[in-house]
Amino acid sequence: MTAAARQDQYRLAMILGSVREGRFVTTVGEWFARQAGRRDDVKLDVIDLARPEEDVRTLGERVGAADAVVVVVPEYNHSFPGELKVAIDSLKPQWRAKPVGFVSYGGRGGGLRAVEQLRPVFAELHATTIRETVSFHDVWREFGPDGEPRRAGEAAGAAGALLDQLAWWALVLRRGREELPYPV
Repeated sequence: MTAAARQDQYRLAMILGSVREGRFVTTVGEWFARQAGRRDDVKLDVIDLARPEEDVRTLGERVGAADAVVVVVPEYNHSFPGELKVAIDSLKPQWRAKPVGFVSYGGRGGGLRAVEQLRPVFAELHATTIRETVSFHDVWREFGPDGEPRRAGEAAGAAGALLDQLAWWALVLRRGREELPYPV
């Protein structure tokens, strides 16, 4: 890999935002990880909040080392999981001037109500949320037993658009953080 290629590569932390028993976040997260894995510009770090080893210290180190974050989030009761809020709130400087994207899922709303509630949370932490979002409506019918979406092309297109925007923001904000400290 050339120096130019390494400079254009960014570190993406993917947070699996559900800890419920029987959760679907692993299916959606594994699919998104495969999408990110097809790209040369992404170095992926998967953070699963259900793993006991994902304590505040390691979460902070991993989010702090990332150039961008994508949150895979279900919609529970028209909102996002409480454990995800605790994890987000346990960090502060690690979020500053970082782009955050969303892969959401749920019933008819596709997790979009959870995403819209997360946007002001991240704004308060000085993170930049990405407009493009991957959303799976009626997720249990959307994914086949092979872990792939039934409308694979449409889903891959949405993931590509999100990853393209994350790449741009990740590289621009990384350069900005390197050249000029973020004011707090």
